[in-house]
Amino acid sequence: MDRIVRKAVAQLPVSFPKDDIPQARLKLIQELKKVTRRASAKGGMTLYLPTERLHGIALPVSIVASEPIEIPRVRAESGPEAVLTALASETPGAEIRELDDTAALRAEREVPADPEQGVEVAHRQVDYLVPIPDSTPDKYLTFSYSALIAPGSDPAFYDTLVELFDAVMSTFRWSYT
Repeated sequence: MDRIVRKAVAQLPVSFPKDDIPQARLKLIQELKKVTRRASAKGGMTLYLPTERLHGIALPVSIVASEPIEIPRVRAESGPEAVLTALASETPGAEIRELDDTAALRAEREVPADPEQGVEVAHRQVDYLVPIPDSTPDKYLTFSYSALIAPGSDPAFYDTLVELFDAVMSTFRWSYT
């Protein structure tokens, strides 16, 4: 975290007031800790945050890979695909996709800002629910992507960021060691 904060502070514009740097550093540390606590509280195993600017733009995104969760089968003789189909029928913006020859549930939604619920900034969220092959009982991994939406920003920018996340997920492969 210290390395990330040092690098971010080093990228501040030269016009940024030197007296405000300690406060900016402290704010960044607080935000990073808040994001990691939130991800951990929701079962997050791994948190990915871009730390490099892309063409001068700091990408306001995160990806969380969560610990496996157990979901009971719809019927004893059914498998994970029946669970995904049932969830897709109940989840707005959900569809079944294939990742590494395995059916997965993909759901996309926009989450409005709601400070009372702890959502300070509107964001676009995409979740993938991926069954772990041959797990007994059936277990699933969740990959959650979130992009903060700046007021008045171009929706095409966020569409592109979602496409980038979908492209990353399309490279998902199971590794058996």
